[in-house]
Amino acid sequence: MKITKKCDKVWFDKILSGEKKFEVRLADFEVNEGDILILKEVINGELTGREIKKKVGIVLKTNEMPYFKKEEIDKYGYQVIGFD
Repeated sequence: MKITKKCDKVWFDKILSGEKKFEVRLADFEVNEGDILILKEVINGELTGREIKKKVGIVLKTNEMPYFKKEEIDKYGYQVIGFD
């Protein structure tokens, strides 16, 4: 399945260069391994016409991670750590 989302220029450029190898999104849409994520560059809320297509390798939903207490999450939040 193809999924299209907007992406701010700063993150778009990091993905395009290969520096950023992950994406953090609110889990308000369905995405699965093997899907194609189409990221459309946005500057000041306006689409620029540039886009990147990335194949989804893994999806991790935080509500499926029973390792942390709500109080800890509220205090510290989450970190997303990518690997080279």
